[in-house]
Amino acid sequence: MDYEDILCRTSLEQRISRRKFLRNTALVAAGGLATASCAAYPTTGASSTVSITYWNLFGGGDGVRMVQMQNDFVRSHPNIDLKAVTLAWGEPYYTKLAMSSSGGRPPDVGISHITRMPAFAGMGFLEPFDLNQLAKFGITPDKFLPEVWQRAQYQGKVYAIPLDTHPFVMYYNIDICKKAGLLGPDGNLKPIQGTTALIDALKQVKQATGKWGVAFLGAWRLFDGLYSQLGGKILSPDGRKMVVDDSKAEQALSFMADLTLKSKVAFPSTDPGATVALFGSGDSAFHWNGEWEVTTFQAQKLHFNMVPFPNIFGGNQTEGDSHSFILPRQAYPDPARKEATLVFISSLLKDSFTWAQGGHIPAYLPVATGQDYKNLKPQSNYAGAAKDVVVDPPAWFSGSGSDYETLADGVFGAVVLGQLTPAKGVQQFKAGLQRMLDTPSPI
Repeated sequence: MDYEDILCRTSLEQRISRRKFLRNTALVAAGGLATASCAAYPTTGASSTVSITYWNLFGGGDGVRMVQMQNDFVRSHPNIDLKAVTLAWGEPYYTKLAMSSSGGRPPDVGISHITRMPAFAGMGFLEPFDLNQLAKFGITPDKFLPEVWQRAQYQGKVYAIPLDTHPFVMYYNIDICKKAGLLGPDGNLKPIQGTTALIDALKQVKQATGKWGVAFLGAWRLFDGLYSQLGGKILSPDGRKMVVDDSKAEQALSFMADLTLKSKVAFPSTDPGATVALFGSGDSAFHWNGEWEVTTFQAQKLHFNMVPFPNIFGGNQTEGDSHSFILPRQAYPDPARKEATLVFISSLLKDSFTWAQGGHIPAYLPVATGQDYKNLKPQSNYAGAAKDVVVDPPAWFSGSGSDYETLADGVFGAVVLGQLTPAKGVQQFKAGLQRMLDTPSPI
């Protein structure tokens, strides 16, 4: 049997109206058996079609590239009816996904940040992948970095197929760094390692150009990388006990506060819009952010480059996450839809060079190690960071866009702005974290 030829017609549904979203959510909450956007599809009898429903949370540039990949799939697989639904990023998406799973009529396949997967798997909302089935479609462990594949597992089973890794990286303005003497003979940034070397480099920028040394997005992302470089952990492996090392946490926060309050080399704000705008306008030499802003700066014709987040405390760890494919548990599994779903996942993995152009590192190694990706600049410059990414600890309240990240970002941001001392920041973070640990999962 040719798994690339599963069955009939093709279509795309890219939008779901607000009224329809609310109506479907109400149906699930009331115990309804199905939602209007995810009804059962005929696979037997007179009809020979297989329809699959795919939910994702991609907007902006990511949304455009995902639509392009979906359209590529549609053109090359005219025997599968793809119904793609895009929902609002963050909690609205994950709430909808949880409710559809508990209601028994989820999509056939969805996108999840890898940091959200353990909670969903632990609640019984996901179906593990069958490794033998995956192998039929070219999806095997050796096609992914060991570190990335390990994060896709929960209690020894694979519950997610990573599409990418998206790390916290370092952007730099080539013209400013050249004036400050920070570029080597090849025109690339000289290596910067350690706290002293970094602060000295940022001071050189201010002295030579009057520009800010660095602007960074989100105190939480910066803290997570620095604290991890020091060897610190937040929660125990089972996510039930706090294991914060006060000394290491204070060391990381003290360095962050030094950048804004003592050395005054960092722009005194972690607001996303303000920091991106500052670097984009050429008023900061460096920018620490997720790699997804690469197309923003390319569109502005900014003369910049990108490298992995620097080794400041003796390691290469950096905060990050992965978008991944998941299989929500079906009340009435259908083998034909399952196989069509795996065809879809395999197709998008193989087409992920398109995805990589938006900044994300392809998880699928045949793409990540291919010449096309190696030639993609500056995106491929930080590909090595995929193995060094540190993700949020596993807990029901953790993961991308979660209350956990909101707590950490707020507290640590207050330290950066001088509103809390590092010691008080650590204690306030721990108090908030303990309240979350003491709160039972709402599902």
